Amino acid sequence: MESQFFQAMQERHACKLFDENKRIPKEQLETILEYGRLSPSSFGMEPWRFLVVQSQEMKERLRPLCWDQPQITTCSDLVLIKTIIGPLTPGNQYSRDMLSRRDLPQERIEAYFKIYDTFVTEKMASEGLFSWSSRQCYLAAANMMTGAATMGIDSCPIEGFEKEKIEALLEMDPAKEQLTLIITFGYRVNERSKKIRLPRETIVEYL
Repeated sequence: MESQFFQAMQERHACKLFDENKRIPKEQLETILEYGRLSPSSFGMEPWRFLVVQSQEMKERLRPLCWDQPQITTCSDLVLIKTIIGPLTPGNQYSRDMLSRRDLPQERIEAYFKIYDTFVTEKMASEGLFSWSSRQCYLAAANMMTGAATMGIDSCPIEGFEKEKIEALLEMDPAKEQLTLIITFGYRVNERSKKIRLPRETIVEYL
């Protein structure tokens, strides 16, 4: 018998049009957000921040900035996943607080501080903090979408948007946080499309 998780993986798809008259129950929406909150992240920094848009007026304002995609205005709930930037910089108190949560001797924690600062300094030099921290957000996004599918809730990840314009609309300070991804949640109108994936033999190697 297929597990609930495997079945959800089979059924999850990018829903392009939602039923505007159906709303996700509050408890289930909170469960989806909890799946995101409990996701793993590098160094345990949890760089994601979730902005839930339920206002139809705001959805209408966002749609032109998202390539006029209908998911934006037909979904039940729209989640903008932001990644923090400033708090992740070397020596910032946020990283100290997050690393100090570990149940470790103080000298071990101090060692983690040095390792983290060195790692982040190298990331900033090679690719920038946003590139690194936004990848953590995709872990949370995947868990949220798969978790939603286990409850019969459809979703669609969206990268097609005008990042700077949305950040300006939301009065975000790019030095502190930036928009990574948008996910729409709701209930599909049309039948889901057939899942097409490469065969396992093509993508998996063993050493």
